[in-house]
Amino acid sequence: MKEARLYVDFNEMIEEDLVLLSQTDIKTDSEGKTIKLKEGLHIKIYSDDLNSCNEVDNLIANGIVELNTHGGWTSEVKWCCRIDSKGIYNESQE
Repeated sequence: MKEARLYVDFNEMIEEDLVLLSQTDIKTDSEGKTIKLKEGLHIKIYSDDLNSCNEVDNLIANGIVELNTHGGWTSEVKWCCRIDSKGIYNESQE
């Protein structure tokens, strides 16, 4: 990756532009740096992906951290990421 990002699982979307992020206030980015999550923090996220040739081409997005208020099956997760209007795209499209 060209820059540090926080890992998410894009299969854990709870809204079209909202993905589960973390159960705790601390998350480690792709370069090993510890990030303290807080409401309104701008972050860059990614999930592992491959292109049609089986080469790494991660899914990436940018967004803002927000508290999880959805409950139900998501209740164990404290933080979510609200993805910006650019949406989710492959790293090769950057």
